[in-house]
Amino acid sequence: MIDAQTIAHMTRNEADMAFKRRVQTIFEWLDPQENDLILDMPCGRGFYLNMFRYVSNCRMVGAELDWDVLQKAKRNAGYLPRMMLNNTNIYALPYPNNTFDKVILSEILEHIEDDVAGLREILRVLKPGGVIAITVPNANYPFSWDPINKTLETLFHTHIGKGTLAGIWANHVRLYTRDQLRNSVIKSGLIVEEERAFTHHSFPFIHNLVYGLGKPLLESGMLPESIAAAADRTTFDKNNGSLLNPINLGLKVFNYFDRANVMNEPPHRSTVNLCIKGRKPV
Repeated sequence: MIDAQTIAHMTRNEADMAFKRRVQTIFEWLDPQENDLILDMPCGRGFYLNMFRYVSNCRMVGAELDWDVLQKAKRNAGYLPRMMLNNTNIYALPYPNNTFDKVILSEILEHIEDDVAGLREILRVLKPGGVIAITVPNANYPFSWDPINKTLETLFHTHIGKGTLAGIWANHVRLYTRDQLRNSVIKSGLIVEEERAFTHHSFPFIHNLVYGLGKPLLESGMLPESIAAAADRTTFDKNNGSLLNPINLGLKVFNYFDRANVMNEPPHRSTVNLCIKGRKPV
C-alpha cells in the first residue's frame, strides 16, 4: 500500500482539494503491484500515469480520445518506462478480453452519453476479479465549490456547460446522484464493493479559480518558472514551499478550508465527488 506521506508529497502542489482525495482513493483501492497491468481511461494529460510510475513499477496503459490532450500526456508521462499510450474511444477499446488487472476510470462517465455501454466495455477488458476505481462529480455539490451554477440550477433550472464560467458542469452530459452511479455500475455487470463521497468544505469559487483561470494560465506558458513549478501536477520535487510564492500562499488558504473535510462524508451531505470501487465477477 502506498503510504499517506508519499501521496501527500505527490499532491502538495494541488489546488483542487477534491483531486487530492481522488488520488488518495484511487491508490488505496487499486494498490499497484509490480506485476499489475493498469489501464487509465481516459489518461488526460497523464497525471495519474505519472504518479503511478513515481511510486510503482507496474505496467501502465493510458487511453485518451482527444488527440491534442494525448500529446500532452506523451510529454508528461509517455517517456516513462513500462508505459503505453493509445488514442482510442471508451466504447471500442483496442484491447483483448480480460487484459487488465485494474482500471482507473476517473471523471469520464459524466462526459459520455451511454455510461453503461462505456462501463461494459471496461468490464470486457478487465480480468475476472479485477478492480476498477470510478470517480464522478456529485449532482449534490457544495454551493461554495461552484456558486454560479448552483445559483442557476436552484433559481432557473439551468447551468453553464462550457467556457470559463462552466465550473463543475464543464463539458458534462450529467452530474450523478449516488443512486444513479450505483445503478449504472450494477447494470454494467460490475460488483459494487465500496462507495465514497468527499470534499464538502472548500474555498468559494475554487473550481472557477483552478480550472477557469489557473489551468489556462499554466498551460499558456506565461507564468514565471517558479510559479509554474508550484502549480504543476507533473512535478513533485521542484516546489520549495516558500510563502513568497503566491501559488504556495494560495495553497495554504485552500488547505485551511479543506482541513474540516473527511475521506467519506455521510450520504445526505453535499460533496464534489462520488466514487465506487467495482470488481469484475470471477
